[in-house]
Amino acid sequence: MKLLTVFTATYNRGYCLNQVYESLVRQTNSSFIWMIIDDGSTDDTAPLIQEWIKENKIEIQYLYQENQGMNSAHNTAYANIKTPWNVSIDSDDYMPDDAVELIIKNIQNLDSKFAGIVGLDRYTKGNLIGSQFPDTITQSTLSDLYHKHHVKGDKKIVYRTEIINKYAPYPILEGEKFIPPGYLYRLIDKDYVLKPVNETFVIVNYQKDGFTKNLFWLYRNNPRGFAIHRVLKIQLSKNSTERFKNMVHLISCSLFAKDIHFLKQTNSAFLIALAFPFGLVLNGYIRLKTSKIISL
Repeated sequence: MKLLTVFTATYNRGYCLNQVYESLVRQTNSSFIWMIIDDGSTDDTAPLIQEWIKENKIEIQYLYQENQGMNSAHNTAYANIKTPWNVSIDSDDYMPDDAVELIIKNIQNLDSKFAGIVGLDRYTKGNLIGSQFPDTITQSTLSDLYHKHHVKGDKKIVYRTEIINKYAPYPILEGEKFIPPGYLYRLIDKDYVLKPVNETFVIVNYQKDGFTKNLFWLYRNNPRGFAIHRVLKIQLSKNSTERFKNMVHLISCSLFAKDIHFLKQTNSAFLIALAFPFGLVLNGYIRLKTSKIISL
């Protein structure tokens, strides 16, 4: 049985999906399945993948669904993964040739308290995104890596399938298609830790139509999804600074959603009052930024 599923949610990314494929073909360890969740693409994605399946260079599982957004695509992946481990690779990214080998090496004999391992991201030019993990850390929650150990930048997590399925699926909200992936990761943080690995698992190639470069647009158009994430972060925050920052964002999200019930879930009237002016300013700033996008 293969150990790892590398899954890729994609929508109209036929023009760059070959990067993932070619990197997986080059892997030094073949104990993986590449699962592609096609979220209703209307470009050449389907015939392109069928050609790769015919080539039979790696094991590919292709799943098509009507367009429902990234969270739904991830839910589809989690419902269909059969391997004990999984990792998500975006359709505009790819893996170093030894990434699967390094992942399998580091998941061997991992104690049950570990939900998985977390590795590094690099840009296509080779420079590290953010910072490495301190050598003194052998275990940590994802939240503590950033807020306690001051690690910077995007990182790549490999999860045990049985554990992530305890917390999946993502909520599906009518009229919205996005909840930050960190929502699920924060839930897992409550009960499990991760093993930091100072090895590169993914090469990131941010695209103009990607989530990262359109964050403000996502924020404005999916306010309830972002609000759900912020409520959870407030509930789990271990210091007042983080609670305040998240409350500012929650106020902004609630204004976009025109719904105050998210604020009520925090039971923090004083913090709401303190953060409200800042949340109002943030909301205005995001409106301004997204209005510029609309006018282009």
